[in-house]
Amino acid sequence: MVNKKKNVLQNKKPSTKADAHKGWRLQESPDTCKAAKRRSASSGRTLLLVTVAFLMVIAGLPSVFVTGSGHALILATAQAATNDPVTQFSYPVSQFNNGKARYYKHKDGDITIKYFILKSSDGVIRAAFDACDVCWKRGKGYKQKGDYMICRNCGRKFASVLVNEVKGGCNPAPLNRTIVEDQVVIKVSDIIEGKTYFDFSKLK
Repeated sequence: MVNKKKNVLQNKKPSTKADAHKGWRLQESPDTCKAAKRRSASSGRTLLLVTVAFLMVIAGLPSVFVTGSGHALILATAQAATNDPVTQFSYPVSQFNNGKARYYKHKDGDITIKYFILKSSDGVIRAAFDACDVCWKRGKGYKQKGDYMICRNCGRKFASVLVNEVKGGCNPAPLNRTIVEDQVVIKVSDIIEGKTYFDFSKLK
């Protein structure tokens, strides 16, 4: 008789919602628990991969990973993600207050274009290619001495106030520039126009 009562109690269904909830928890399959854990772990790994990939994108490194589910998680490099090309360069006006010419380079394909910017003795910021119509084939450019730019090939001197004003001959070939607030702005398209001064491939 006692054994029958125990069996009745053991087979008795939960009578309350709380008991029912407990009953269902007791009846969960081990396989169900394992599947839930796998989903949780997979989600955690994916989040980690996304974070690592994002950091690699910032660093400009290729970031291709395969998740635990076998799906490829692909993020483009920073270089590929930046589709907008640079159209201009800006330089702080304050860099040229001392009157000394500052030299710059811009590479277009296999050709390196050289130019300089200076603040002339009359207080105007000027820019020119580091080459001229006459001596460009030597590829020597100019050096500065006092208030003059001197051709390294022929030795002719040009007053700083004439840069951007006089062109042709051995004068530094003018380069367009504009002043926007406190910045000297030079367009890349204007720099590329001077490419012929630095293309020595046909001279060989």
